[in-house]
Amino acid sequence: MKIISKDAINQYIGVDIEPTDWFVVKQEQINQFADCTLDHQFIHTDPVKAQNTMFGSTIAHGLLSLSMLPYFAESFGYLLEGAKIGINYGFDKVRFVHPVKVNSRIRVHAKLLEVEEKNPGQYIFKTEIIVEIEGEKKPALMAVWLAMQIVT
Repeated sequence: MKIISKDAINQYIGVDIEPTDWFVVKQEQINQFADCTLDHQFIHTDPVKAQNTMFGSTIAHGLLSLSMLPYFAESFGYLLEGAKIGINYGFDKVRFVHPVKVNSRIRVHAKLLEVEEKNPGQYIFKTEIIVEIEGEKKPALMAVWLAMQIVT
């Protein structure tokens, strides 16, 4: 994460952040996510049955791609100088655009849209997120992610 001062926030708004490194989504991770969420639909966990679908292989859960954002944020995120904690505040919008097939490589493109001081010392960062799938025209997902940073 890049540390920025409150006075410099405006210079980062609207600027495309360098994409993150690629990440390979493997079957083991998909299976572990299925176990955590109790979503064992065959399209995610049964490679043999999934071969006979329109996808030709298993696909990651859309929510798995979404849940990877904190990992990717370590590369693209901004941290306010003096922030003691950052917490997930939610999403204004999430769209699962294209499935992520097993062994696909994904990465995130991000752009800081806005920073609002909600209460004294509480800053809401609004970030546009696009999860790209290598070799695909459509992204895996698009979202507007909200995160709160608390500065004391």
